[in-house]
Amino acid sequence: MSVASLRRAARESVAGLPREFWWLWTSTLVNRLGAFVATFMTLYLTLERGYSASFVGLVVALHGLGGVVSSLVAGVLTDRLGRRPTLMAAQASTAFSVALLGFMEHPAAIAAVALLVGMTSNASRPAVQAMMADIVRPQDRVRAFALNYWAINLGFAVSSTVAGFVAEYSYLAGFLGEAALTLLCAVLVYLKLPESRPERTAAEKAAAEPEIGLGTVLRDGRFMGVVGLSFLISLIFMQGSFGLPLAMGAAGFSTVDYGLVSAVNGVLIVVLQIPVTRFIEHRDPQKLLVISALLAGYGFGLTAFGGSVWSLALTVCVWTLAEIVNSPTQMGLVARLSPTHGRGRYQGMYTMSWAVASLIAPLMAGFAIEHFGAAWLWGATAVLGTVAAAGYWLLMRGLPAGEPGTGTGTGTGASPRAAGAAEPVSAVPAPAAAVTPDAAGV
Repeated sequence: MSVASLRRAARESVAGLPREFWWLWTSTLVNRLGAFVATFMTLYLTLERGYSASFVGLVVALHGLGGVVSSLVAGVLTDRLGRRPTLMAAQASTAFSVALLGFMEHPAAIAAVALLVGMTSNASRPAVQAMMADIVRPQDRVRAFALNYWAINLGFAVSSTVAGFVAEYSYLAGFLGEAALTLLCAVLVYLKLPESRPERTAAEKAAAEPEIGLGTVLRDGRFMGVVGLSFLISLIFMQGSFGLPLAMGAAGFSTVDYGLVSAVNGVLIVVLQIPVTRFIEHRDPQKLLVISALLAGYGFGLTAFGGSVWSLALTVCVWTLAEIVNSPTQMGLVARLSPTHGRGRYQGMYTMSWAVASLIAPLMAGFAIEHFGAAWLWGATAVLGTVAAAGYWLLMRGLPAGEPGTGTGTGTGASPRAAGAAEPVSAVPAPAAAVTPDAAGV
């Protein structure tokens, strides 16, 4: 491909997206550049503080539990208070709690603040996802949210490298650095992002439409099916962070070997996310979800036959391709099925699916490897991938283009073009922001 072709492809990948999206994208990138706690929590507690593995497991579990608790609460606040105040409050409180964690000495205090960090850091996700659905036109969302997913992984890759050097100097500096960058995100939101929550029209007010509550979400059978499938897919992808290092360690591989293998995931996402998204943007989402689920399940399943670093790296290539395809397409289904005035609650419920998976995935990996062997874990991922593929095929049968709740209303503070006013609903599902960044950032 010539340089001119590359430039044209790059321009087409970023063209037509509203200014508000790029400020939100910048906020995402800056936030992930400061991802110190998620990356070095275990090393900090074991090497720096000398705590046992069981205590570290408890702290990590509490951090994940905080994300589960805050998902629904943040979703409700996103709809009631608005996207902007919820996002600002979440990021400011995250900055405070991360800085506080760096100064905690007592084990009980560390555990309590870790729970707080999990709650505050996860609280911004429903607001980000809802805001992106508000300000980006339906036909541009696949591309927009793929770019956001790319920023998440690029930021994580850079932060992992830089944070390693920072940790050599001072773990406290890492905590304070993350707090400063997160606070910078809150300032960006305050200065550059208007509120995007769609207001009810006069006709909607006259019709006295009932408010959308969490009960509405739970009674939405098709959407809850998406939540369930998201949970299964998250269980699979998170084995890159939990099952893979355990299995490689048990097989005699070194930490350097695991680092090399896991780096393949991040590198491929950074290199391939945008071109692959351009390729799949207008293709049948049902087929994409089915194929990606099978690639994920059997990609991890092939790990059972990986006897060398290079063969394991090849299996990572398979399930990373599944991740690149699945993320924007699956999240698109979430945005497509989320009613305009209930996006926060719907996104909160969706976020909770992978938050719960982040709690169960390490337990699943540890139990399977300890009692049955790693081959059983990889066999289980193949089964989960098959079940998820069948679920996607059944779920999307008969789903019409233009399903109610595609969210084409105009949000306050955003231009009609940015909010998608008077735009036709794309036949391709419009994704929300990527909700499995942590699973992706192995």
